[in-house]
Amino acid sequence: MQRPRVSAIVLSMGNRPAELAKALDTLRAQTGVELQTILVGNGWRPEGVPGWVETYYEPENTGCPGGRNIGASHATGDFLFFYDDDAFLPRPDVLARMVARMGPGVAVVQPHGVDPGGRPTPRRWVPRLRAGRAKGGDVAVFWEALCLVRRTAFESAGGWAGNFFFGHEGVDLAFRLLDAGWSLVYAPDIEVCHPATTAARHAHHYRLTARNRAWVAKRNLPAPLLPVYLGVWAAATVARVRDPRFVATWFRGLAEGLRTDAGPRRPISWATVARMTRLGRPPVW
Repeated sequence: MQRPRVSAIVLSMGNRPAELAKALDTLRAQTGVELQTILVGNGWRPEGVPGWVETYYEPENTGCPGGRNIGASHATGDFLFFYDDDAFLPRPDVLARMVARMGPGVAVVQPHGVDPGGRPTPRRWVPRLRAGRAKGGDVAVFWEALCLVRRTAFESAGGWAGNFFFGHEGVDLAFRLLDAGWSLVYAPDIEVCHPATTAARHAHHYRLTARNRAWVAKRNLPAPLLPVYLGVWAAATVARVRDPRFVATWFRGLAEGLRTDAGPRRPISWATVARMTRLGRPPVW
């Protein structure tokens, strides 16, 4: 019997050699799948990696979604496993178990992220509004850093929004997949390891977060929901961030997103809005 074909796509800037080596080693150890491993050097020419890894060099850092799209363009597998270079797979059956959750109408399977040092799982890794280790099953969003995506669904949805560079590209893709009738599945019993770092460690976090929120709304939401979605996130940012400097940066990013081109606009249907609401994640949050 032919094993499922999985193309693992790893991005790296060459600044975490030890973590990258472990990420690749635990990929190589996976059983039950036919594995293709693609490493995209984002502004870094890949060196010192095993011969079984396909490498592609991008002279400029194309960002997370852009780099993932480059990797996906070279994939031959039926499933695409998007995989951060500072993550690792704690068991040799992680990929096989994820593939097993890929029912006929499923586009994405997201595992549960665990910090290897024992720190709490960040809230943003859990695709439900209620905190904690939520129940598995159908969800309306997913964590893009570690996920398995059906290649045909990915390609039909147009892939990642490469112009986003960093932040919310998973939300954008989730909207498009759900609107096309696909399901997204959260599998909390399948664990992957990733450091529980804060996204705010990046200097551009607040600006790109706000800009990309505006772009997500402009690309995907019915017109009446645009001000609601952005208003909710503006209020949440003021309440959570507190520091006036970062709040000001966020609002400058929001203004940038509102005045710049977000790419093609394809609003989701009201039926998709209702579906997301039933899944516990109405598209205003």
